[in-house]
Amino acid sequence: MKSTSTHENYLKALFNLKNDADEVSLTELSVYLKVSLPSVNSMVKRFHDLGWLIYEKYKPLQLTPLGKKEAALIIRKHRLTEMYLVDKMGFGWEEVHDIAEQIEHVGSPVFFNRMDELMGFPKYDPHGSPIPDKEGNIIPQNLKQLTACNIGDVVVLAALQHSSDAFLKYLNTIDMQIGAVITISDKMYFDNSLQVHYGDRKAQFLSEKVGEKLLVKG
Repeated sequence: MKSTSTHENYLKALFNLKNDADEVSLTELSVYLKVSLPSVNSMVKRFHDLGWLIYEKYKPLQLTPLGKKEAALIIRKHRLTEMYLVDKMGFGWEEVHDIAEQIEHVGSPVFFNRMDELMGFPKYDPHGSPIPDKEGNIIPQNLKQLTACNIGDVVVLAALQHSSDAFLKYLNTIDMQIGAVITISDKMYFDNSLQVHYGDRKAQFLSEKVGEKLLVKG
């Protein structure tokens, strides 16, 4: 069965919502997609018939290996497009999500494979999220929130968690980019805010809310 844009949106939602056991509740999916429960129920039954997930009444939905691969291939198209828009077309990282949402529904794998080749097969998108390969495999990342760091730690910003356009624009105003080397110079334990140094900046205060969205390594 050929995927439609609706199927792909469901697959992407399942990918984004799944827990460590690859499970998603019907209610979570309904709220995330802003679709009624009966409509979601009807669609997941189709996905069950396609072998993309396991559907049983009163139990969480569980993605099958085939379902995870199908979902990862949609994510691949989206993240490749975002990277291409930034890397080859000069868009800002805060500008690309909505455009990628449209282009990801192009059905030709050859189109996205050529895009991948032109960029030299990037492993991550502009926001630091891993780009699945042609088989849907994803590089595991061992990252932690900046708020988990201690005074004196030196870390590298590797990815963003749940980034929005507004958050990306905020990061632009403080010159914070993927790859930034961040030194934790102080930590306010009463509210978990941080004082950090990076680049040419002498000091920058980050709230706990911001620190939770910055995923670092090192």
